[in-house]
Amino acid sequence: MTREIQLVPSSGAWLRCVLANFDEFLIDHAANERKASSMAMSLVAHYPDKPDLVREMVDLALEELTHFKQVIRLMRQRGLFMTPDEKDLYVNQMRHHVRGDTEGYFLDRLLSGAVIEARGEERFRQLADHLKDEKLKVFYMALANSEKGHHQLFLRLALQYFNDQIVDKRLAEWIVTEKTVIEGIPVRSRLH
Repeated sequence: MTREIQLVPSSGAWLRCVLANFDEFLIDHAANERKASSMAMSLVAHYPDKPDLVREMVDLALEELTHFKQVIRLMRQRGLFMTPDEKDLYVNQMRHHVRGDTEGYFLDRLLSGAVIEARGEERFRQLADHLKDEKLKVFYMALANSEKGHHQLFLRLALQYFNDQIVDKRLAEWIVTEKTVIEGIPVRSRLH
């Protein structure tokens, strides 16, 4: 059974900010794709004894690196360059809610990953619906579909390692946490 993650929609202020500062958004988007690849590989390093997880996370890391390469290509076409890393306020605040005990930590890594990817899907889809450039519109719709697959992957893995009731209860808590986080951070031309 497929579970859908229903998040509060991003604000119109966020969309207006991104559309008005799209170059800034692209630079942040590239950084997020690279960090997503690293996050997948950190799960590989942390859980080498879970072969299904390792296989899926290696594939995810490679896909995220492909997205990184695609965004870098878009940046080059616009004369943009990577900037030094900035801490992602959204992701860091989400991480504060990851529990420290072994089982809780693993489940929270999977479910926070699912929720973060679901937010990426929602924002890419919203952006694709409002971009005027047809190539960018197609690109961001494809990324939204990819993000949907990613959040479904994290949910499938959570359900593989934990029972349904535990996953559903903790996922509901993560959705509430994400709402508080997304509504509490300043609006900027960033993915999160």
